[in-house]
Amino acid sequence: MALTFFALVVVFAGAFAFLNGFRDASASVALAVRTRALTPTVAVLLAGLFNFVGAAVSATLALEISRSWITLPRGENGLVILLAGLLSAVIWGIYSWWRGIPSSSTHALVGGVAGAGIASIAVGGHPVTGVDDSLIFQVVLPLVLSPAIAFLGAYLLVWPAVWVARYTPPNVVNRRSRRAQAVAAGAVALGHGLQDGQRTSAVVILALLASGLSDGASLPLWVVLLTAGMLTAGTLAGGWRVSYTIGYRLTRIDPLRGSVAQLYSSLILLVGAIGLHWPISTTHTVTSSVLGAGTNQGFPATNRWLVIRILAFWVLTPAVTAAVAFILGLSLSPLARL
Repeated sequence: MALTFFALVVVFAGAFAFLNGFRDASASVALAVRTRALTPTVAVLLAGLFNFVGAAVSATLALEISRSWITLPRGENGLVILLAGLLSAVIWGIYSWWRGIPSSSTHALVGGVAGAGIASIAVGGHPVTGVDDSLIFQVVLPLVLSPAIAFLGAYLLVWPAVWVARYTPPNVVNRRSRRAQAVAAGAVALGHGLQDGQRTSAVVILALLASGLSDGASLPLWVVLLTAGMLTAGTLAGGWRVSYTIGYRLTRIDPLRGSVAQLYSSLILLVGAIGLHWPISTTHTVTSSVLGAGTNQGFPATNRWLVIRILAFWVLTPAVTAAVAFILGLSLSPLARL
């Protein structure tokens, strides 16, 4: 049964990566398409390319994350925890995409693993160690800090950007802003690949450790290709429901404010992944930056009811995925004893 559970974990890890790219493609392409900086086809191809590069590079960090993130029980018990957590995250990801709401895949995964770990204890299995720190540093703190920093920074940066462009003709400002957005779209996609690619690779490494197929000393090439390939495939498929929410429904935004939001978002993601090694949600960062830049206008431009719905989804994500994973963990645990 261990090999069967391991195979299922790999399949759903690939599904998680695909859905991650499918939903989060909007983070890098929504504004560029909204302001006509890029055509939808070019934007998605650009996002796919840089997502692949980011995910491939981030695989070098996956080994360290798999050691410092959580410790799973060995054997079927640990594999069931991963499987239940992945299933829960995938289900919630599909639901949030269907509702057109941008939400964090990382928060869904951590919440799912936490809920499955509680289910393991409930049926007399071994606990997941390190999950408390994961909830604090990968869910609670990012949920509070990254949206606030992204919103406030983008809001404040609009003023110097407008001041610099005060004597420039509007058509020139728009043209230059669209060029900056084209660059920023690639940078956001690269940051997304760096941030989210390492999470999927780490899940597969944890599955290899739990099944006894690896000692965690090295990263198999197929894990890198699986993560980068599925993340890119999902990006190329394009989740336009969420893209429409960010680009059109959330707030009214022009090319100048769009370039400010995307350049600032890419800076946060790249510094967080490369410089600080912080798990930062691409979805939370980009959505908050767009909202901050769009709010700094001389007229009401924000859909407040939509903002409230998005915030509610962000808070509910780890709680709901934990509850679903708990139920799935209880349901799958008898199979682990066969």
